[in-house]
Amino acid sequence: MNIKYMNWMQVEAYLRTNDQCVLPLGSTEQHGYLSLFVDGILAERIATEAAEPLGIPVFPVMPYGLTPYFRAYPGTISLRQRTYLAVIGDVLDGLAEQGFKRILIVNGHGGNSPAGAFAEEWVADHASSGVRVKFHNWWNAPRTWAQVQATDIVASHASWMENFPWTRLAGVAVPTGSKTPVDVARSRHLPPVAMRAVLGDGNFAGLYQRPDEDMLALWKVGVEEARERLTERWD
Repeated sequence: MNIKYMNWMQVEAYLRTNDQCVLPLGSTEQHGYLSLFVDGILAERIATEAAEPLGIPVFPVMPYGLTPYFRAYPGTISLRQRTYLAVIGDVLDGLAEQGFKRILIVNGHGGNSPAGAFAEEWVADHASSGVRVKFHNWWNAPRTWAQVQATDIVASHASWMENFPWTRLAGVAVPTGSKTPVDVARSRHLPPVAMRAVLGDGNFAGLYQRPDEDMLALWKVGVEEARERLTERWD
């Protein structure tokens, strides 16, 4: 049940029997040889596949996030934190006003982490309304990250762990080797142009791709873990 394939009457009927929904958060930023929209593609797809068997609607993924360090890469768009959190607040306000009381945020971009702390503040400010919000970083949730590490301990931004059949680009050849690790902790404090000079193609470290069977096994765990967040207790 994706909101973009529903009309308002269907949503109104749904809200008579359930108050859950999912809000995916993405980003438009460089991912090496992969799509600039990797984070949005993965967050929305994880959310949709997790929620579909439960009949829970998924809202369209938020396409822009916080990624100032990649601004020297063409196609990367970064919102200012105050703008981003204001938008998150407005969306949560709107969902609560409509009658959604249990909201799962599925985040696909590490830079969006301030939204998690903001969601906690928002819930505290709206305690009397009974609305509950969970913030789920799908890729580094416990079981999913364990699967990543069991597959390959060197996994990073724009490396194999984000190279799924649905994040690749037609006609773009992805290197078959491995990227020498970059000092990410140091690089994140550099201006965008210097950051690009250090990172080069954008991969932080590790293999650019792994067999599809590895990726589909990882994906299965990611979907299942996100679904568990919807079915576990909300109080």
